[in-house]
Amino acid sequence: MPDFIATLLLLIALELVLGVDNIVVISIIVSKLPAEARRRARIIGLGLALVARLIMVAGFSWVLSLTDPVLLRMSVRDLILLGGGAFLMWKAVREIHFTVELIEEEPVERASPRKEMASAIAMIIVLDMVFALDSVITAVGLTDHLLTIALAVILSFVVLLFAAGPVGEFVIQNPTFKILALSFLITIGIVLMLEAFHHEVPKAYIYLPMGFATFVQLLQWRLLKNKARQRGDEAGGI
Repeated sequence: MPDFIATLLLLIALELVLGVDNIVVISIIVSKLPAEARRRARIIGLGLALVARLIMVAGFSWVLSLTDPVLLRMSVRDLILLGGGAFLMWKAVREIHFTVELIEEEPVERASPRKEMASAIAMIIVLDMVFALDSVITAVGLTDHLLTIALAVILSFVVLLFAAGPVGEFVIQNPTFKILALSFLITIGIVLMLEAFHHEVPKAYIYLPMGFATFVQLLQWRLLKNKARQRGDEAGGI
């Protein structure tokens, strides 16, 4: 029992650390949807992604086979990471450009709200699979008890589901945090591409600077709010 609990906690921690990437990605993907549609897209997208992850866990032998070289010494896993990393970089740079230059999305043949939500859900699932690939491979390397892995995936999913909403809405309502999140996406995209070429980047080198940058941005945000409140109090006292 102690070994089971220790392994379960380790796997949950692994899933939650990797879930930080997911929250950032989901926040950006659903940012163009109406508020109620954003909530549905998160729940449906994450729910389907959870099912896909559990299927990956159940077919762990197939997942491990994805590490076999297939093209130019690159495996299917490497190609998926390369494509996912390139897409994240393109998406982040494009969104930063639109946000900073105050450019609206092209109105040409704009899709219906239902199609936009379906597209967002599909994107959440696909990108979650990119992030899930390494975590499942790592989890299978830590233990061969599939029930333990599945339980860790489910528990971490519950945390991610509750965190994605508040964090996502905060990012959407604060443009400076949105740009910071998009910058994180560029970093994540570069790391995924490096991993595709077998250049492992220690996770601490990624998440510590990201955490520090977020902390500094929170201090700046708090300072601006206090200044705005102080100006309001002074104007009210005149």
